[in-house]
Amino acid sequence: MQKIGRRSFLSAAAMTAAGSFAAGVAPKAAKGRCDLSGDVKFCVFADIHYSPGTFPHSTKEWLMKILEHAEQEKCDFIIHCGDFCHRPVQDHEYVEVYNAFGSRIPVYHVIGNHDDDGNSHDETLSVYGMNSGHYFFERNGFRFVVLDPNHIRYADGRIEHYSNGNYYKKKKGDVISYVPPAQLAWLKTTLEESNLPCVLFSHQSLERPAGNSCSNNDEVRAIIDAANAAVPGKVRMAINGHHHSDFHRIIKGVTYFDLNSAHFYWIGSAYNNTHYPESFFVEHGMKPKPKVHWASYEYPLHAIVHMTGAGVINVKGTYSHYSLNVTPEMVGFVHDACGRIIPPSVSSFEVDMDFD
Repeated sequence: MQKIGRRSFLSAAAMTAAGSFAAGVAPKAAKGRCDLSGDVKFCVFADIHYSPGTFPHSTKEWLMKILEHAEQEKCDFIIHCGDFCHRPVQDHEYVEVYNAFGSRIPVYHVIGNHDDDGNSHDETLSVYGMNSGHYFFERNGFRFVVLDPNHIRYADGRIEHYSNGNYYKKKKGDVISYVPPAQLAWLKTTLEESNLPCVLFSHQSLERPAGNSCSNNDEVRAIIDAANAAVPGKVRMAINGHHHSDFHRIIKGVTYFDLNSAHFYWIGSAYNNTHYPESFFVEHGMKPKPKVHWASYEYPLHAIVHMTGAGVINVKGTYSHYSLNVTPEMVGFVHDACGRIIPPSVSSFEVDMDFD
């Protein structure tokens, strides 16, 4: 168990909110106070990449394995960290499977870059049942804050949300995976006004120093660090998808969790994976391809996270293997842009948020 020091807190009155979205005005937190009474368990997954004919395991059954496991674990809610579906309008029946499961356990969406590939951003929000790509909800004594870095800042200063795959047309001087100033201001207020410990979700990493992470993650972390300086332990954790990585580290008291894909490791177009036989593609309803740029998993990876207001974060991961034992190493891909290895797993770990 990792320990990182805990300063004594003054506990505010217990408050447990039942999954309400950020529509009203939250009560302002008293300076130096944070409610420590919470206890929550949730299921989180990322990058399931539903795209029939493009990727294997693009089935409702593959998704249901995650949802039913969350139900068995008696989770308080389920959330994915983006790249859920490449064509939400066309494949709305798949999205409805997830949304309908919300009658059993509350479910939440995070927007990823590929969620806006096949249609406009507004259409994606409509199918997903969202008013905005950034929002917060509260449950069991925690505030969960969803960020949306899926913006382009053009060289001329214009800012535009990803929509219909527009970020593929990025030109010199344009910046992608960007959190706009208005959303940064919203984040600052959302953290400051909470008297509950907070957890952040985003598609792109707020921690990675390289590899197409959130391009202004230093600005986001500055807001996080200021919130924790004012109220130690205000922000406990930040979870992201996008990078298909299995990694976590602690920066200034915050656990940053780089969550692996539920589906495959993306090797990239610089590598040609030619090791899958024709039978593999046929089995998964795909046209045989001479080469692909991914290595598929055999079980949908995800994590069950249990957090206490007192400061414990327990992550129970899942483990798989590469389909047909075809690994990235077979095409010479050993680690990602940050030098991180690429196992077909989400590792289990535990952190004790001890601020003394």
